Formats: sequence, C-alpha cells, structure tokens
Amino acid sequence: MNKVKLRKQLQEFFIEDLGELDLTSEYIFPLEKVSKGNFLVKNDGVLAGVDIIKEAYAFFDPSIEVTLYKQDGELVKTGDVIASVHGPVAYLLSTERVILNLMQRMSGVATATHAAVQALNSDHTKICDTRKTMPGLRMLDKYAVRCGGGYNHRFGLYDGVMIKDNHITFAGGIKEAVSKVRSQAGHMVKIEVETESKEQVLEAVEAGADVIMFDNRSPEEVAEYVKLVPKGIVTEISGGLTLETIGNYRDTMVDYISLGMLTHSVTALDISFNLEGGVK
Repeated sequence: MNKVKLRKQLQEFFIEDLGELDLTSEYIFPLEKVSKGNFLVKNDGVLAGVDIIKEAYAFFDPSIEVTLYKQDGELVKTGDVIASVHGPVAYLLSTERVILNLMQRMSGVATATHAAVQALNSDHTKICDTRKTMPGLRMLDKYAVRCGGGYNHRFGLYDGVMIKDNHITFAGGIKEAVSKVRSQAGHMVKIEVETESKEQVLEAVEAGADVIMFDNRSPEEVAEYVKLVPKGIVTEISGGLTLETIGNYRDTMVDYISLGMLTHSVTALDISFNLEGGVK
C-alpha cells in the first residue's frame, strides 16, 4: 500500500468520525489514564490491513505502543489475537471504529479472494479483481485482494483501455475502436477488448488487442475461444461466476478470471477490540 496515501485517507476518516472530539471517551477518561487492548478475530479467514493499526495509532498518538502478532495474508482462526496496543484509553477507544471498519472489510475481501483461488484450484488461471470497489477504498480493496492470493486488474480508467460493448457499438466495430485508441495512446498502454462471440474474438485478434475478455461465456465456449487466441495475447473471462461454478473453468486454460464479487458484495470478517483489565 502507498503509505502516504494511507495516512491521508486515515486523516480524512478520523475527521469524519471524530469531528471536534470523541465526547464519550474524552469526557470519561483523562489522557493520563492508560491501558492495554487487544484486536481479536471472531471468524476464520484471511487477514489484511494490519499496517492500518500501526499507521492509525502513529498518526493519532505516536506514544501508543503497537505489537503485531499476525501479518497480512495469514490464515487466522476464531480467537486469534492480531495485535495488542498500549496507550491512553481515550485515544485507544476513539480510533477503534475506523481501524476495525477498514480491517474487517479488507480481511473480508482477502478471505473471499482466498476462497475463490481455492475453489478454482488452478496452476494456470489466476483470479483477479475489477473496478467494482467501494469509492474511496480502491487502494485498500485491491491490496486486500493480493493478500488473499489474487491479482489486480486495472486500478482505474487511467491505466488501461477496456473496450466494451457500448464502445464497440458507437465506434463502428472492434477494429475501428482499437484503431482509434492505438492512434492516440502511448506504447505503454494495453488494450483489452470484451467479446461475446467467436466472430468478435477473431476480430479482436485481427485488431491486435493485448487482452481479450470472454464475457458471460460457458466453460465449453471459453475452451473453444482460447484456442483461437495467439499466445502473445492474454485471455480473461468475466461475468456471472460464483464460488460454486468457478471450478468448471479450471481446464479452459484461460489466463485470468475477474470477479466483481471479491469487492462489491463482500462479507466483512468479524474482528473486535477489547480493553484488557482495568485502567491505570
């Protein structure tokens, strides 16, 4: 993760949640009151976002001591202690919700990605994400996908071209769309074309696409289409896949499977924060 961007985002998140101050914690606990707290996992899953604990407390109060027991990408079980912290109680409690919200979502994304990788169980095909991320959290969502064993698709509209059905329709065809992009984009920009038929796949190959996506195609269709694509062109499938059906594409030899479900409808991993003993 980009630490500079993370710190900036954390500042925005704390401003949103705290406003002027945490009325409850600061009214009850003077800053000289200190204690220890633990972050605990309450469901089995894959961890992502432990750096947020360190960065959040360092940003909020550098005197808070953080000890990490688990690392990103680790399989964790119910009851595992992720980290312990020691410092002013008011600050520990004021930062708790922002840290948990981010870590729970990221760990949920990592867990879902791991489940997809396991369900596919392929030495060739890789699982990747999409742009269907929570606005403002794309960097964290995509980092979490990597923690779960997946790969990242483009980060935004700015770092890769994806020519989809609407582009094709209004450009007058795949060849025309690719040609228009090639005449203006730099040599570092890759072009992906979304296809829905054998004819479109062949047209995308002839047009010189760098990546060809087979959209909403059956395993049998994908296996047929892959054979039409030269080795220098990357292949991808997307659309309508679930953990129950993804294994059907194991032997198609497609290069990537992109899954929106990794980030757009993820279930958060349950993580809690509890103070240990009394306040000193």
